[in-house]
Amino acid sequence: MAFLKVVPLEEALKVINSFSLKPKIEEIKLEEALGRVLAEDIESPMDVPPFDRSTVDGYAVKSKDTWGAGETNPVKLKVVGEINAGDMPKIELKDGESAYISTGAPLPKGADAVIPFEEVDRENEWVVIYKPVYPDYGVMKAGADVPKGKLLLKKGTKLSFKETALLSAVGFEKVKVFAKPKVAVISTGNEIILPGKDLKYGQIYDINGRAISDAIRELGGEAYFLGIARDDRESLKEKILEGLKYDMIILSGGASGGIRDLTASIIEELGEIKVHGIAIQPGKPTIIGLIEGKPIFGLPGYPTSCLTNFTLLVAPLIKKLLGQSQEYRKVKKKLAHKVFSVKGRRQFLPVRIEDDKAVPILKGSGAVTSFIDADGFIEVPENVEILDEGEEVEVILFGV
Repeated sequence: MAFLKVVPLEEALKVINSFSLKPKIEEIKLEEALGRVLAEDIESPMDVPPFDRSTVDGYAVKSKDTWGAGETNPVKLKVVGEINAGDMPKIELKDGESAYISTGAPLPKGADAVIPFEEVDRENEWVVIYKPVYPDYGVMKAGADVPKGKLLLKKGTKLSFKETALLSAVGFEKVKVFAKPKVAVISTGNEIILPGKDLKYGQIYDINGRAISDAIRELGGEAYFLGIARDDRESLKEKILEGLKYDMIILSGGASGGIRDLTASIIEELGEIKVHGIAIQPGKPTIIGLIEGKPIFGLPGYPTSCLTNFTLLVAPLIKKLLGQSQEYRKVKKKLAHKVFSVKGRRQFLPVRIEDDKAVPILKGSGAVTSFIDADGFIEVPENVEILDEGEEVEVILFGV
């Protein structure tokens, strides 16, 4: 058994990137596409607008008929019809003619401009024009908004309401997106119980199951919480076998070297351990394995360690399967106060962001509020014993 043979974080990430999982693509209805990630470039299949249309309520004219018009010598054009939005114009303007037109309506043949109704007077069947207009005045030409063939959205774009509106505007009923990875989540431990149950002495409510599941959903994946596996071989093995229905499995707790920690031996029985132990603090006793070609992660039980290692190791894989960048989200801040570390130990320390400052949280990885209060974490390299107040640090952010 590869028990706690620690490897650098970079080696663990290389192992994960070597897994054969590939993004899957599915076609879904546009009405279901909000928040999904495009699996292809999208070019406009049409001109928007698809016809020359009026941008105002007014009168469609031949612009040359208005040339020379002025306050003292207005031009009168005969009104020969009316065109409303949605109409198919049957009118063709001849010299000296005009037609009343609504905003958004297609221009009739012969017209090349629209004069707003408030700039003219109407005298029975005549419109009186007091100033000349140029071609395309009051008109949006076909394709002026979106020309046919224009690249609208790139592969990897996460669809917000603006993108779905754009796709609707060019007639998309369906769209190809990356399928959501399906992730089984299992909490382990005799001391863990689900919220809603009576808490007995020595027990704690499960936090990792909720945190990991919702972190997966926040990234865009699908989480399936399979419940709590007790510290016995049969219970844990049953949960892991159930998890093989999904794309990957995440367990929290049961990864260290205690007598009750069975995760490693069961993974080795069913598949293969690739990593057992990463040279970081907290989160050293992390397991990465494969069972039937599906990744399985054994994360530490303490919430801060668990969510830190989820962010470092699992989140990039989920983003990869969603066709997104695997880069960590980072911001640079100034350290609010001095931090001490042990030389030779690579440490990830939770921090809270306050304006331009990163405020270290020093309650320990076992405290729930260590990660609840944290916006992310900073790295203290193994060759560093002190980070000084005011020193610029890079914060790796939790979430999306």
